[in-house]
Parts: sequence; C-alpha cells; structure tokens
Amino acid sequence: MLAPIPTGIIAEAPARGDLFATDPLAALPSLEEIARVVEACRKCGLGHTRLHSVPGQGNPHAGLVVVGEAPGATEDETGLAFVGRAGQLLTDILAAIKLSRDDVFICNVLKCRPPNNRDPEPLEVAACSPYLHRQLELIRPKVILAMGRPAAHALLGTNASLGDLRQKVHRYRGIPLIVTYHPAALLRNPHWKRPTWDDVRLARRIFDDEVV
Repeated sequence: MLAPIPTGIIAEAPARGDLFATDPLAALPSLEEIARVVEACRKCGLGHTRLHSVPGQGNPHAGLVVVGEAPGATEDETGLAFVGRAGQLLTDILAAIKLSRDDVFICNVLKCRPPNNRDPEPLEVAACSPYLHRQLELIRPKVILAMGRPAAHALLGTNASLGDLRQKVHRYRGIPLIVTYHPAALLRNPHWKRPTWDDVRLARRIFDDEVV
C-alpha cells in the first residue's frame, strides 16, 4: 500500500471585492484572448524591455498545467515557454510520466523576461499574476505542477522553502498542486533529479486519480 501524502497549503480564491476578483482580466473568455492582452500589456517595465511576450502554450483542456517562474532568453526570442535547455529537460521529465508537451499546458508566472534573467520583483509578480489565475480558471486542470520556489510562492501565497513544500498535496483554489524543482536548477545540480522524479510521479498519481 502506498503511504498517504501529507496535505499542504490550501490557497482559496480571493473574496468578493478583492483586487483580483474585481480585475477585468477575470472576465477574459479564452486563452487566446489572454495572450492578446498579454502582448499589449505594459503594466510593468518588463513590457518595454522584452522582445516577445510568453503567455504559455499547450492543450487548452490539459489535465496537468506546468507553471514556472519567468521566460528566459530563448523564450523571449520565440514567444514560447520552456523551449531552451531547461525546456528540453522538461520535455524529458514529462515523457518519463508518459505525457507529451501536447498533453499539458506550460506557462510561467511572469509573461515577459526579466532583464538578464534576474529574479522577478514583487510588483511584477503582482501585475502578472491575474493572467495566470485566469488561465488556470479557464483550463481547470486536474493537477498543477509548480516548478521552482517562485512559482509555488505566487500560487500558494507563502514564503516557505522548497524543501517544506515538496512531497505534499497543496490546493490552489481546489486544484491539487505539487511543488518540485525547476528544470534549470536540475541543470545546475543533477543530484536534484531523483527528488524531482518523486514529485512528478506524485503529480502523475493525482492525474490518474490515485490520490484525492
């Protein structure tokens, strides 16, 4: 028998009257419309420094959504999420749990590249998060895979360490959420590949309805 998985953070939808709840972005009807609005967005300085916006891509009815931190140089050049070296590793990770990129939806918290791949600033996360919230609301996946601490923090509203967040089933507005390492971190430290494998197998179990 498989051991029970600890329950983690429960992040509820904002109450009526909250900034996100009253944001007009909450009424955007489709992923395509979100991408159009993201392309025109200048709510923070990143809209003036990036080459292309990177709204995300994949299956609009995906059972699994992968959320990373922000686009990198290759993503900025192509307008596609996770297409550099880290993106190739993500493709391999998905294949290991019998999923292709066409099966899932892949996106980031930030939709534009921070200069020199610096960490996202709080005001940038605040400006961009409504796009991500609406994407997840439209897709309504069975499970979210948050790759890296910034993605987990943005979705769960926490400052907990990655170690404290891993190997737990969190809930983002009712959707199970699993936290693991970002593929770029695995390129720097291959020793994290094994724990990442444990995390993505847990996400697959939820995908297959083996974990409630």
